[in-house]
Amino acid sequence: MSHAIAHILNNDCPHCLEGKVFKEKNIFFNIGFPKMNQYCSHCQFKFEKEPGYFFGAMYVNYGLTVAQGIATYVIAQFFFKETFDLRIIPIIAVVIVTMASFNIRFSRLLWIYMFKNYSL
Repeated sequence: MSHAIAHILNNDCPHCLEGKVFKEKNIFFNIGFPKMNQYCSHCQFKFEKEPGYFFGAMYVNYGLTVAQGIATYVIAQFFFKETFDLRIIPIIAVVIVTMASFNIRFSRLLWIYMFKNYSL
């Protein structure tokens, strides 16, 4: 399990673990929509199996965003006297916006790794 997470964070191909899924080398802090390779440069593994394959990754992205928003609220509430201070909302919004690019890439990589053929 820890090896799979390391390969996901390294943007490695789920089939051969050599090629890259995204054209950008760093998946963490990029601006703009991700540019994916259609095939792995090393083993020619096709990343998008069918049209609409990554619709499910939107649900993974939503879950990541909600988890980050809740975690930000839990951490930020210690810095305010009231239980729910309205000044926490812009802090949560800034965290969600700055993490959006990473979440898109990470959720697509998770989706590919969840549905790869493990029987090989």
